[in-house]
Amino acid sequence: MAVTGLIFIGYVLAHMYGNLKVFAGQEAFDTYAHHLRTFGEPMLPYEGLLWIMRVVLLLSVIGHAYAAFTLWARASKARSQKYVVKKAVAATLSSKMMRWGGVALLLFVVFHLLHLTTRTITPGGDQESPYERMIVSFQPERWYIAVIYLLAMAALAMHLRHGVWSACQTLGFTNSARARVRANTAAIFLAVVIAGGFALVPLSILFGIVE
Repeated sequence: MAVTGLIFIGYVLAHMYGNLKVFAGQEAFDTYAHHLRTFGEPMLPYEGLLWIMRVVLLLSVIGHAYAAFTLWARASKARSQKYVVKKAVAATLSSKMMRWGGVALLLFVVFHLLHLTTRTITPGGDQESPYERMIVSFQPERWYIAVIYLLAMAALAMHLRHGVWSACQTLGFTNSARARVRANTAAIFLAVVIAGGFALVPLSILFGIVE
């Protein structure tokens, strides 16, 4: 669970960096999108790097989901009767939403791929330019697309908040009070930076900052 989660964190950081190139204009954004497909040529075929990343991410999703289900089943089996005296005092909203937040993120990833990768869902038309596809998708008249993305980013923030903390615990980085503070700070920082960075794009287009 922790290792596959770290793979996802690395990917979303890189993906967020690419998305923020929308602020550099159409040429910069489209050049970046094209470069991803030609990276490594001629040693790699066209879109070779992307397919390697897709395979790694797919295997990570399967491993992450399997680990989540296994841990949930193990916890349910170990605690057949709910605790009466102690409630989950230390439980945060992000920890309570972890399971369903993961399901919501998985559904959003499917929607996101259909929207901007396979171009099956094409609000505003199917432009050849990745930059133009992004711009037309988040126009005010299609505000609901922005809402879907922003809700997904809220779910991502909560998932990262608890996931980073849990990964630090699993990997032995919370063995002291100071280490727990650092782990908690890192979890909040990554959640805010990554989810906030992604959210900047639809918000900026929706309010006319990026055109």
